[in-house]
Amino acid sequence: MKTRFLFKGVNIDDRTRDYIVKRLGRIEKLVDPVTQFEVEVGQNKQGKFRVEIMVKTPHDLHRAEETTLSIEGSTDIVIDELENQIGKKKNRSRDLKRRGSRSIKKSLVTDESARF
Repeated sequence: MKTRFLFKGVNIDDRTRDYIVKRLGRIEKLVDPVTQFEVEVGQNKQGKFRVEIMVKTPHDLHRAEETTLSIEGSTDIVIDELENQIGKKKNRSRDLKRRGSRSIKKSLVTDESARF
């Protein structure tokens, strides 16, 4: 897992960084091993933290962001949203493959004189 962090106007301690990496482990199980994660953490003038995570796979790009009062809260929401995005993509491709195989089976005509 390649992870790149970008902190804009925020100093992050090791505990928070480890928390983010631990939460990214949930996403890592769902995607290809050749994946790059980009985590951007910033703070606006009102004191709210913005967390943006991009997951780059060889064929797709998944992105989510959230702004809340805590970094951990924003991270949890973003991770859940990314899990939904990746899950929908996997289910869609699986369904299309099944639908294609069904159409091939329907169009397949067996000859009565065939030996199988």
